[in-house]
Amino acid sequence: MRISVPGRICLFGEHSDWAGTYRRINGEIAPGAAIITGTNQGVHAEVSAHPSKLVVKATLNDGTRLPEWSVEMNPEALLAAAAEGGFFSYMAGVAYQVLVSHNVCGLVIDNYLTDLPVKKGLSSSAAVCVLVARAFNRIYDLKLTTRGEMELAYQGEVTTPSRCGRMDQGCAYGQRPILMSFNGDRIDVRELQSVGDIYMVIVDLNAEKDTRTILNSLNHCYPFAQSELAKRVQHYLGELNRRTIDEAVRLLGIGDAAALGALMTETQRLFDEYVAPACPAELTAPALHRLLSHPPLQSLIYGGKGVGSQGDGTAQLIVRSQEAQEEVARIVEQDLNMTALSLTIRGGTRVRKAVIPAAGFGTRLFPATKMVKKELFPVVGADGRARPVILAIVEEAMAAGIEEVAILVQPRDRETFRELFTPPTPEHYNKLPKADQKYCDSLVALGQRITILTQEVQEGFGHAVYCAREWVGREPFLLLLGDHLYTSDIELSCARQVIDTFTYTGSSAVGLMTAPGSQVCHYGCVGGSWREGERGRVLDISQFAEKPTIEYAREHLPIEGLSPDTFMTLFGIYVLKPEIFDLLGESIKHNIRESGEFQLTTCLERLRRHDGFVGVFVQGQRHDVGLPQAYVESVQSFSRTPITTN
Repeated sequence: MRISVPGRICLFGEHSDWAGTYRRINGEIAPGAAIITGTNQGVHAEVSAHPSKLVVKATLNDGTRLPEWSVEMNPEALLAAAAEGGFFSYMAGVAYQVLVSHNVCGLVIDNYLTDLPVKKGLSSSAAVCVLVARAFNRIYDLKLTTRGEMELAYQGEVTTPSRCGRMDQGCAYGQRPILMSFNGDRIDVRELQSVGDIYMVIVDLNAEKDTRTILNSLNHCYPFAQSELAKRVQHYLGELNRRTIDEAVRLLGIGDAAALGALMTETQRLFDEYVAPACPAELTAPALHRLLSHPPLQSLIYGGKGVGSQGDGTAQLIVRSQEAQEEVARIVEQDLNMTALSLTIRGGTRVRKAVIPAAGFGTRLFPATKMVKKELFPVVGADGRARPVILAIVEEAMAAGIEEVAILVQPRDRETFRELFTPPTPEHYNKLPKADQKYCDSLVALGQRITILTQEVQEGFGHAVYCAREWVGREPFLLLLGDHLYTSDIELSCARQVIDTFTYTGSSAVGLMTAPGSQVCHYGCVGGSWREGERGRVLDISQFAEKPTIEYAREHLPIEGLSPDTFMTLFGIYVLKPEIFDLLGESIKHNIRESGEFQLTTCLERLRRHDGFVGVFVQGQRHDVGLPQAYVESVQSFSRTPITTN
């Protein structure tokens, strides 16, 4: 499989990672905090298993291919290779940490492309370490979370002569910004989200700095401040940094690029005032300040600051638009003889489309479904209005902010479903009460956002989803079951809860609910561990299992905090990345079936291994209308629950 890991840039909070660790010695030191994000460039590799060795084929960022390197997968050989230092030592260090903690064999890593600048404050070595940790995790299905990969990469890098900071391996979280907090040995990670795109330019100042001298000088200010200068350094990296981070989190949340740029400029000013005097030879930084004050740039940027340990290494600028990125890069390279690259912090990817499969035969409701599709069975909402099941599901999607819905039906049922959204005859319309006429008008308007797709042959849930691939395109989409109703216990609809989790985490997401062990054989189930700070709500999924036995669930699917013989099952709402269509296509091409059909759950497991997957415990209920008794109970429950409009 192919894996890519970006570099990382620290937007705010440089030096606070190591400063915060001094709380182990001096509890009066404030915890550290930093906001980092991945770059558009990174380390890219194709990886596969090897029976006994770690084999690396590496490409430098200038395109040079290094001779193949390998080492035996045993602790002594890996430790020796890690101690040598250099590019391959990082890979050996991580492999050593994996080997002593997990039952693995070897790995072949073909690093076919490195477009990440090295030694420019972008943590290229950390990206390499995360890549190796991720490769072992996915090839051997170690079921590590992103946090687990990050920690393993850190342990691997410190096995080498490198002394990286604790924020470096945050590149494991990809190109979305994260907030990292450092309190002694404890590290907390929270993913952030910008509502809009933030355009930046990263500048290699093409000058020189001595990072070791900078760090040595600043470390002399810790753990106890022995001078006024040391107190000022601790104040900047403590209280002042915390204020900056809190404000930056707020500004990212509202997508205020202008204010973020101004905050960067102010942060640089404070750094120059409080910290630079501790190492004036390196932190006076004439090249950095020549860039930040260059007159032709001022109308194109909102602000900027130094990167990493500061000094004349790398700088970051927040620019006014995507077009300004190109102009700033041109000016930087032409006027200042510096090197520029673009970085864009993307706002949350919006989920615009929903897919509802409704092409089954409804055999469990025979003979009623011989006359009426189960998706057209009537239900009564708490508003007292009778509506077909499919309309209730469409309204669930629309309440979650969906713009377009595709309903998958059998070819012969196309006009039947379309009829729901077409105007009645004038005679029928005129007999409706005014309230119903108004609702009828809204149905017709809703029909403009409905597409009826056909599934020519019924070959399973996975096949039905695959039939929507061209309509969905290459964007994430909401998937709802055609024979389930959903009612929320909170203001947010059930579908909105899953969409928000996708937006927040950047990973494909599925709704979850608990079920007793006696029922797991009827459902798709998951295993995993709660995300830090999200216990009881967001689960990093480590395994999908389709209708497991109770014995299998007890051994492989227990989840911390659930009562004995209680497990997490699929709620019936998904937000999936478009890569699911590639995996479904492979199953169909190679005729990989289960019980004679193309299933979705198997491909969800493959998507999880390639890209990660989260589950959210939905605060609400699902109502199955696909079984006779369940339909009766669902009609009763649904009619008592208020219709959610959020």
